Amino acid sequence: MNLEKVSSSVETILDEIGEDRNRQGLARTPERVAKSYQFLTKGYNENIEEVLNGAIFNEKYDQMVIVKDIDFYSLCEHHIIPFYGKVHVAYIPDGKIVGLSKIPRIVDVFSRRLQVQERMTRQIADTIDKYLTPEGVAVVVEGYHMCMMMRGVQKQNSITTTSAMHGCFKDDARTRSEFINLIAQKRI
Repeated sequence: MNLEKVSSSVETILDEIGEDRNRQGLARTPERVAKSYQFLTKGYNENIEEVLNGAIFNEKYDQMVIVKDIDFYSLCEHHIIPFYGKVHVAYIPDGKIVGLSKIPRIVDVFSRRLQVQERMTRQIADTIDKYLTPEGVAVVVEGYHMCMMMRGVQKQNSITTTSAMHGCFKDDARTRSEFINLIAQKRI
């Protein structure tokens, strides 16, 4: 990302909304915004194989593995306004498991891009399916969208829920139901 170009664009935006970009509180805002966007969109520069870093292991475990309540923060591609929430991921291994910290890292790769929640949900599931080839993968994302909360329809308490199911989670209602029941349980 060319920070100077982004910074210059923010200066233009400040001018166009009628702000004095030279006043004390805004003097360095264009640079801060550019660095903020660089961080918030770092997922474009991340490589899944580097994120996984060889942390896929052969293991004879064939029961459900769930990592739930993974915080995510993203930017809506329609308004470049934040949306955020929780991601719940499950998979049933077929001879391979992944280091548990890699699942939230996969979430971060896709959430740190301009996104729509539906695509992000699918990308997380497809990636786990591709690299682990498990019996099944399930991803549920619950999101709060600032574009719905602070502009437009202004519904502050609405939650958007999306899911992506592969393999036995898609084909077997009991497996899917077990996953849904487990993510609904309160923490320990």
